[in-house]
Amino acid sequence: MSQHSSPQFDNSYTSLPERFYAHQKPTPVRAPELIRINQALAAQLGISTEWLTSAQGLQVLAGNEIAPGSEPIATVYAGHQFGNWNPQLGDGRAVLLGEIIGTDGQRYDMQLKGAGRTPFARGGDGRAPLGPVLREYVVSEAMAALDVPTSRSLAAVVTGEQVMRDRPQPGGILTRICSSHIRIGTFQYFAGLGDTEAVRILADHVIARHYPEAGEADRPYVALLQAVIGRQARLIAQWQQLGFIHGVMNTDNTLISGETIDYGPCAFMDEYHPHTVFSSIDTAGRYAFVNQPPIGQWNLAWLARALLPILDTDEDAAVQAAQQAIDDYVALYQAAYDDLMARKLGLRGGDEESSSLVEELLGLMATANADYTLTFRRLAERAGPQGKIDGDSVADFFELPDSLAPWLSKWHATVERQKTSPAERQQQMLALNPVFIARNHLVEEAIRAAEDEGDLRPFHDLVDRLAAPCDYQSQDGRYAMPPTLGQRVRNTFCGT
Repeated sequence: MSQHSSPQFDNSYTSLPERFYAHQKPTPVRAPELIRINQALAAQLGISTEWLTSAQGLQVLAGNEIAPGSEPIATVYAGHQFGNWNPQLGDGRAVLLGEIIGTDGQRYDMQLKGAGRTPFARGGDGRAPLGPVLREYVVSEAMAALDVPTSRSLAAVVTGEQVMRDRPQPGGILTRICSSHIRIGTFQYFAGLGDTEAVRILADHVIARHYPEAGEADRPYVALLQAVIGRQARLIAQWQQLGFIHGVMNTDNTLISGETIDYGPCAFMDEYHPHTVFSSIDTAGRYAFVNQPPIGQWNLAWLARALLPILDTDEDAAVQAAQQAIDDYVALYQAAYDDLMARKLGLRGGDEESSSLVEELLGLMATANADYTLTFRRLAERAGPQGKIDGDSVADFFELPDSLAPWLSKWHATVERQKTSPAERQQQMLALNPVFIARNHLVEEAIRAAEDEGDLRPFHDLVDRLAAPCDYQSQDGRYAMPPTLGQRVRNTFCGT
């Protein structure tokens, strides 16, 4: 592939029947300007940064020009939104430009978010304000740096046009990269229509694209369901161990690939409390932090229901297979969570003692209003030889609550019995416990500077700092500190 390559599209979704999507070109914008490109991701996709920053590249990223090989579409899907069934949703402000085979041999979607109205816009303007574009860029790339499966941000542009929400705001477009944008809601849409043929076609496409091993199984569609459940269980365990709150876990925001998508009202917790909610639209707390694991199972049950007609020719056998797969979610999630949390504490997972220590610690943190991220980071620092770290420490601005003293004694006794060296233990913990997360007040600070003052430096600085979440140096302390009382952000918004 040429050093100056534009995207090399190899589209497969458009080979599906046309009831799966609508052909839709992006709506051009007046005066686009490039904000940022993701050079590392571009290299993975085989797209040169020279092309992305060229005049043609900007026009494609803004939706003003169609790249060779691109087949722009808007996909259709349905979904349960806050538990309420909506039989037809779809890409209302996003246009899928096509698919790219990355240098790793994997297939990726390239989508413009905020690219104008589509047949599924449901009365909306199809545009995105700059603020939500910047938020998704920051948080999705922070999640990628934390090794959480996620959609990625390849580029962001400002459109030169205003978007009307509660007030006029500058418009933006995000170029989003994902293994695919196929959702539980995509299956639900066709199941809701009673279109079993489409469900089967979609399942075959997903197996070929994401789960080829399921195609070798005796019951491929059961194997597909089991594989999706396994990935979702692991994904949500990763959210929980980082204190991440998605905020809008609708079935249309649950990807079959097991990646995180839709960074609207998402947030990382500052002070730990299991019932934390940030989303301004989640007034009942349906998607509170503590509810994310069971909501994951609830969403997956709807996938199982959509697949029922193709799981087995015998209806009772299909129901039994689906129920077993959904029941297995609990154990899969718990095993993944227990392992991650134990390793965050330098312990070997899978035993009752480790799980008990984790639960006791979380209870103490909730009572003390302890910062979630910094508590685990400080424990990692204290896990080393002589209880110290060789390098800069967050102890300069954060120390463990005194109420943890009895727990610390239990923890030290447990890790000593497991016979790992302090140096090994600390190395493991430092790699799993970030010091930098996309804190709400920092994201909001970057958005305000960009929208109100046209200053994008805080955005760039934040993205750069979050790229190495576990590498702490004291000069970057402001990015690690919890918010002051005046900086706290209590509500996040979806931006639609």
